[in-house]
Formats: sequence, C-alpha cells, structure tokens
Amino acid sequence: MDGVWDLVVVGGGPAGAAAALRARQLRPHARVLLLDRQAFPRDKACGDGIAAHGLDELDLLGVGGLLADYRPVRRLTVVSPGGRCVHATVARPNLVVPRRVFDARLVEAARARGVEVRRHRVRALADTGGRVVLDGPAGPDGVTGVTGGRGDGIVARAVVAADGANSTVRRLIGVPATADRHTALAVRGYTDVPAGDDTQLIVMRREGWPAYAWSFPVGDGSANVGFGMLLPRLRAAGAPVRRVLHDGLADLLPGLPARDLRAHRLPLSCGRPVPGAGRVLLAGDAASLVNPLTGEGIYYALLSGRLAAEAALQAPGDPLPAYRRALRRVLGRHLRTTDALAVAARFPGFIDAAISTAARRREVFDVLVEVGLGSGTVPAPLLCAVAGRWLAGVLPGR
Repeated sequence: MDGVWDLVVVGGGPAGAAAALRARQLRPHARVLLLDRQAFPRDKACGDGIAAHGLDELDLLGVGGLLADYRPVRRLTVVSPGGRCVHATVARPNLVVPRRVFDARLVEAARARGVEVRRHRVRALADTGGRVVLDGPAGPDGVTGVTGGRGDGIVARAVVAADGANSTVRRLIGVPATADRHTALAVRGYTDVPAGDDTQLIVMRREGWPAYAWSFPVGDGSANVGFGMLLPRLRAAGAPVRRVLHDGLADLLPGLPARDLRAHRLPLSCGRPVPGAGRVLLAGDAASLVNPLTGEGIYYALLSGRLAAEAALQAPGDPLPAYRRALRRVLGRHLRTTDALAVAARFPGFIDAAISTAARRREVFDVLVEVGLGSGTVPAPLLCAVAGRWLAGVLPGR
C-alpha cells in the first residue's frame, strides 16, 4: 500500500494548487501528488484578475502573503452596451497578477508544504472502485502490480481533476464538455499603461452581444487587455474567429495596442456538468465554473479546489456526494442567481439599466461587484429597481 497516494491532483493552476495545499493543510502527512503537463512558470491565457473573495481563499489556505508585492486595484469603470457608465471605488480591492507568476507561486507553495510536483501528461484513467489508477494497469485489488509512481501507473484514493476547460480527465470519466451555447471565447494580451493606472475597465459592445473588452492594470506599467464573445455569436459573425476577436479588442480599446495575444475558452457555469464521477472530482474550469456575467474564474477555481480536497480527505469512501453538498452549500444560491441574470443579460437594455442604477445607487454597484466577482446574490428590491428602470425604457417604445 506504500505506492498509493491519498490524493492525486491533475493540473497545477489555481484549482489544482488549492486542492493540493488544502489536503496537506488538513492532513500534514497525507501523500499528495500534483501533476501538470507543463513546467512552471508558464503562461496561461486569462484576465489575471484576483478579486477579494479569491484573496480570502488564499488566506484560508495559509498563503495570504503570496501576492503581497502586487499593488491593490481599487477602482472599477464599467461601460454598458448602450454607453451608460459607472465609475466607483470597490469596497474591497482586487489584484491583477499574471498567471505566469501566480500559478508558479502557488505550485511552489504546495511543494514547500510537502506536495510532490511532477511534470506529467495524463492519458488514461481507471476507477477500480476502491482506487483510481492513472496511466497504468491495475491488479485485481487495485494496487497489485502498480508501483504508485513512474513505471506501471499512479494509484490514488481520490483524484481532483483541475486540468482546465479542455480537461482530459473529464473526458476520460465520461462527463461531456460544456455545450457551445454556454461557452465563450476570449483573446488576451498585454499593453503599456501609465504606472499609476489603478482602474479596472470593462467596455461592453451591443454588436454581437454579449461581448466586452477589458483592461486590468498590473501595477508595473502594463495591463492585461482582452475581448470575449459567446461562441455561437462568434461563429455567426461571418469572419474568422481570430479576426473577430482581434478586431473587437482594437475597436473597444483603440488606444491600447496589445501584444502576446492568446485565445482561451471559457466554459460558463450556466452549462456546468456534473462535478465528477466516482472518486474523481472536477474543479475550476474543468467543472465549468466560470461566471457567465464576467468570465471570472479564479475565485471559483480556488474555492472548488479547496472543497474538492476537503471531500476527498474527509469522505474518502465516497467523496463525490460530499463534494456536491459543499458546492451547493457555498455556491448554490449564487449560481442560481448568475444563471437567472445571464438570461436577463441577453437583452442589452437590461445591462444598460443595471449600470445606470449602479451609477446612482452605491448599494447596487456593490451588489453587482459581489455577484460578478464573488459569491453574491441579488436582493429582490434591488432586482426590482433594475427591472423597473429597464421596463420604463422599453415599454414606451412598444
């Protein structure tokens, strides 16, 4: 039994690193293996924004000082599809940290806590009932003939799959990918901005809606910039996807020429699959945990990775039900809120009304930030206020 890992984590991004860190935090002597097909540091296409809820997760994991050298970003400007604008200071500041830096620091923190980190591409998986075997044959008892490491396979009591939007492990356990109608595609790059820029900017566009661009200052004279659209809208544009994305970015942020452009898929939470199968738990993008209103995924990744590790170690006999319950307890109402708002947001006028109301009422701005970047919900009176403003603008034209 010496070759059996208590937990194997596939994917070294925020979800996977959080799972590994939490496992060793809960059980300092647990045998935890973190696998990733790439070496760190490595680039990852992303908006790089880490909201306050994500920072809370880092504190809980015991690595709260990991990003202390990055400057807080305190202001947010949002321009709606119809040109309405809100500019305000957020209640709790965010950070913008390139994933090349953030992910590498998380992996090193996991290594320092006793997690074994290996560069490895998972190609096969077998759930024997009592064990999960990666890339190797399992004997009749799930262990015999397996070295637990490098030759015949990797054997685990549980696996957290945090290998991204195109998750190999998700495919191997038979869980379908997010449908195209619930998938966005975005392009991300970097540009030069004044070193003192401390405002995150989101500019929405009515054409091809929902579509928006962003500029998130890192604090070192550069900013992460990007543009995203829903995949069906992109395909309907009648032009190559690459050109549509690049032109959209240039159109909405004309004064910010971008370099190092890379595209990435965003599997939105309104199309989330089941969160695993047997002893394999999906976390982060692999579980389609991406906010459908903003594309934010780092908070969801850190949270789901932590919850998956807790379920794997605290309910080793049957971790999936425990994981489901934890997700439902922490994110259930919030995900139902974002599902409903994603439907309403198909109408750009609803977003215009929401931004107009947020510009006049601070509590609405704060709620929108909580829903878009954290785990907030919308109180009924505020939803009625936004809906009333929207309908007031729609009804006279009918």
